[in-house]
Amino acid sequence: MNVRDPFNIRGLNRDPTANWRPKRNTTTHDTSNITTTLQNVIRTAAAETERLRDKASEVLEASTSLLPTTNTPTNTTEIRFSSEPGAGDQEEEDMSSFSIPKNVPSFSNPQRQYEDRLWAAATNKNSKPGNILSGVQDIISGGNRAALPMYKDKPYMYPPGRGGYGGGGGGFRPRRKRTLGLLLLVVAGLVWWSGVFSGEQEGAVLSGWGWWGQDTGRSRANWLKRRERVVEAMELSWDAYERYAWGMDEFHPESKTGKQMVPKGLGWIIIDSLDTLMLMNLTSRLSHAREWLAKDLTWEQDEYVNTFETTIRMLGGLLSAHYLSTTFPQLAPISDDDPGKPGEDLYLEKAKDLADRLMAAFDSPSGIPYASVNLKEFKGIISHADSGASSTAETTTLQLEFKYLAKLTGEKDFWDKAEKVIQLVDNNGAQDGLVPIFIFATTGKFHGENIRLGSRGDSYYEYLIKQYLQTNKKEPIYQEMWDEALQGVRKHLITYTEPSQFTIIGERPSGLSNELSPKMDHLVCFMPGTIALAATGGLTEKEARGLPTWTDKNEADMQLARELMHTCWGMYKYMATGLAAEITYFNLPKEPLPASAPHQAPAEFDPDPEAEWRKDFDVKPQDSHNLQRPETVESLFYMWRITGEEKYRDWGWEMFKSFMNYTAVEDGGGFTSLSNANIIPPRTRDNMESFWLAETLKYFYLLFSPNDLLPLDKIVFNTEAHPFPRFDMGPLFSTGWKRKPRDAAGKIVE
Repeated sequence: MNVRDPFNIRGLNRDPTANWRPKRNTTTHDTSNITTTLQNVIRTAAAETERLRDKASEVLEASTSLLPTTNTPTNTTEIRFSSEPGAGDQEEEDMSSFSIPKNVPSFSNPQRQYEDRLWAAATNKNSKPGNILSGVQDIISGGNRAALPMYKDKPYMYPPGRGGYGGGGGGFRPRRKRTLGLLLLVVAGLVWWSGVFSGEQEGAVLSGWGWWGQDTGRSRANWLKRRERVVEAMELSWDAYERYAWGMDEFHPESKTGKQMVPKGLGWIIIDSLDTLMLMNLTSRLSHAREWLAKDLTWEQDEYVNTFETTIRMLGGLLSAHYLSTTFPQLAPISDDDPGKPGEDLYLEKAKDLADRLMAAFDSPSGIPYASVNLKEFKGIISHADSGASSTAETTTLQLEFKYLAKLTGEKDFWDKAEKVIQLVDNNGAQDGLVPIFIFATTGKFHGENIRLGSRGDSYYEYLIKQYLQTNKKEPIYQEMWDEALQGVRKHLITYTEPSQFTIIGERPSGLSNELSPKMDHLVCFMPGTIALAATGGLTEKEARGLPTWTDKNEADMQLARELMHTCWGMYKYMATGLAAEITYFNLPKEPLPASAPHQAPAEFDPDPEAEWRKDFDVKPQDSHNLQRPETVESLFYMWRITGEEKYRDWGWEMFKSFMNYTAVEDGGGFTSLSNANIIPPRTRDNMESFWLAETLKYFYLLFSPNDLLPLDKIVFNTEAHPFPRFDMGPLFSTGWKRKPRDAAGKIVE
């Protein structure tokens, strides 16, 4: 991995609490005294330069041992992430180990970036008088503030005719440069260790990574560099899995073991990660995954699997891999899948074989799919829980996958079976478009009145608007259902907390006519991004506002998306680790406010542990786990792409650092989910979810990428973050049903 560590602080291979330390220099500094002292030091250094020239030979001999040349690196820090035999023989992009020379001026060293920013600030004509380095360059360069910064093309302190490249006179004098460079390095080191530039950072697992504290200013952020950090996290996660649990469906990074869900495995982690490997151009790792698919994967197993999870992860992962490998062959190029080669249709063939087996789930009396399927026997089975009812979200989150497969294969049955499910659900006539979270496969009728947008309810709403977008907006029936449901959310589930008035989506566990619960699953945080996607169709907000179809409703929807995004970010800020709990409760007035009530949440989250905003949030001990879920970073990705507001990227970077800090496993074990994310150090679960690779890291990568990578007006993501193309239905496919007439409340009129 390409992890840089200029300060020679150890990285992952240590106990998670080993480098914890008290906060350093968190009090206010007297910068005026520091400024005076520092300037005096520099003046003395400049005045003594001529005298030191006579002893330059002695200084050079003494400093050579401290400043090795770039051609002969010594005293290196080696960071090794692979203990696997033969790891050093992998291709270059796999770089499992490398060495970083210390004390060598390097254009790629992150320490160089510290120095560049330090000196750039000193040369800024608008810098404040209190700036620590204000006036320093005037002293060094004789008042010529236009001189190039240190380590650039022209060194400092060369009088006319005595230095520079092609400047005439005595030519380049390395001994003098090294003398001054040594002095400056000593001064810079003293300033750094004084804590002037340090923040209030708590030590944690990855606080020693060299890139950790760099590039934090919004205007200076290098997002491609930050994206590289995400790739490194992916490499570390994948390599740990590959080393300790290859081919297994589960990976336990702390115990460094794996486990199969069925005897021969389903490729749960491998298939879910294929498109992430492609997007990050991790070719050798993708080749290993393809080899496993070709040689070891079989669906011919006498085992029951969950219909929904297998569809979104396995079928979705294979279809997405087919799409990316055929449409963007330059991503992690592998010759075996080139046109005409034996492996050209590997992904699609595996997907078709799996889908044929999953279709047995739809063979219920009603057409609502069964919860599970026996892969070998092509047989659906009723749920063993919830009185035999299927989850509403699970039955209505299969459509993107089966419709895309129908388009690829021309087999209309895939389309028809998946489409009929939405018709059956809609024929129940749910009030205001809000559906209960259970439905019977035997009768097609809802079970219970529990209404929520968290578990078992969430992706029903997500797939309404995404089905409309998938077929290039040619099926307005799904947009109509989405609009009706969002209006129902405003009417029944949106309210505001006290005392700070955050916007939340609550639950109605006993039906819409009964009490609102202030409970909000982390899963609900898919909503901000989905609302923004629906409002703009995947265009930027600026582009969408220029269309004649833009309305006040779209404007209100974007405002709601922003408010919910702010609340979801608060769920992270509230926790000790900066990683959100699985479930958060909120403090509400005795009579919850309607969506139309005036409200104004604080724009920033005061870090004070006693801050007023913290009174609005409540995380119960049993809900404090963090499962590496992607919903919030998913919405940050959508919000950034659509609004262009960089704060969403900044929040994502802060979130990513929290994951690195508190979920990394020592000894190259990758990353783990947490049992308690509200204590430091957190309690771990010893489990890496497949969606950590498939969704969370992918959305971080896309958040920090240019906007033309998978543009939102050209693709749709399934609920497992697998991208599919938008397409025209053509003559073979059409919307095969119509909605029944309804009254103002959404009830069907017989």
